Amino acid sequence: MEQNQSKTYHEQTYIDNTLRLREILKTLPAFAKDYFRAVEPTTSAKTRISYAYDIRVFFHFLMECNPVYKNYDISDFTTADLERIEPVDIEEYQEYLKVYKNEDEKQITNTEKGLSRKMSALRSFYGYFFKRQIITKNPTLLVDMPKLHEKAIIRLDTDEVASLLDFVEHGGDMLTGQKKVYYEKTKNRDLAIITLLLGTGIRVSECVGLDIQDVDFKNNGIKVTRKGGNEMVVYFGEEVETALKQYLYTTRKATVPLAGHENALFLSTQRKRMGVQAVENMVKKYARQVTPNKKITPHKLRSTYGTTLYKETGDIYLVADVLGHKDVNTTKKHYAAIDESRRRLAAGAVKLREP
Repeated sequence: MEQNQSKTYHEQTYIDNTLRLREILKTLPAFAKDYFRAVEPTTSAKTRISYAYDIRVFFHFLMECNPVYKNYDISDFTTADLERIEPVDIEEYQEYLKVYKNEDEKQITNTEKGLSRKMSALRSFYGYFFKRQIITKNPTLLVDMPKLHEKAIIRLDTDEVASLLDFVEHGGDMLTGQKKVYYEKTKNRDLAIITLLLGTGIRVSECVGLDIQDVDFKNNGIKVTRKGGNEMVVYFGEEVETALKQYLYTTRKATVPLAGHENALFLSTQRKRMGVQAVENMVKKYARQVTPNKKITPHKLRSTYGTTLYKETGDIYLVADVLGHKDVNTTKKHYAAIDESRRRLAAGAVKLREP
């Protein structure tokens, strides 16, 4: 869908997601609409879309695996059917989620995180009807949630940050022909985006939502729209300033955007506002060449910024504020853990035998 000129990126995204959710709700039992209407004030449209897909999987599981529902259409389900479900059915659903086929016969697998999200969606769904006394029992409360194992946080080391930026700036110098033309056309834009992500820690959705007028070189700040719609100014240093100006005064200035995309800061080669997927693919493309053993995404660049900021300032509340975390405990969990360099000190600290 083309972006309407009178609407901001975030307003248009909200409209698109709302319309998408309405379409998904048509493929769920009628009573499900009550739940989604109730959670609307406390969730984003994107979260509700994810929950709708996840809850739809549950009903498809019942029709596929439970003999009672083998002749059901999804529209046949009522809240009375929710009451008939026993804890063992929920446990079978957990098992089903590990590997199953979707409506297009495509095999789906879920990691711990995916399994946990789908179970959270179902628990929230059941919780709504139970709390309002529409059903008298909630079997999801009698089943243990999947255990989530902590994973090492992947981020770039200082020398890897420098290597990545150098590669974006000079990695195409040896190219020829059409590849060289494309590299030169996108180099300043790509360098500006990656420098901005590494230098401010903003989310990729916040990055693609930026308009030219959101950049303030007088105060070296950018106005970003955070999760939940709050606006905030994030400040940047000289390296980000240089990269943004280099892009704005060359590639961006020379590009005539398509109608509805005139204000967008970062444009694709099709002269439209860049999307989240495009930025993710671009970051992965460069990172693969520099750190092939680390799976680097825009979110990993955010983690890199948060880690560096915490190391330099030791102020977890500042890190939480700049990253736009509503709960400082989220920040503590990710950035205040013992860092790798301190952990390495342990290797030589304990002597087993006197020399």
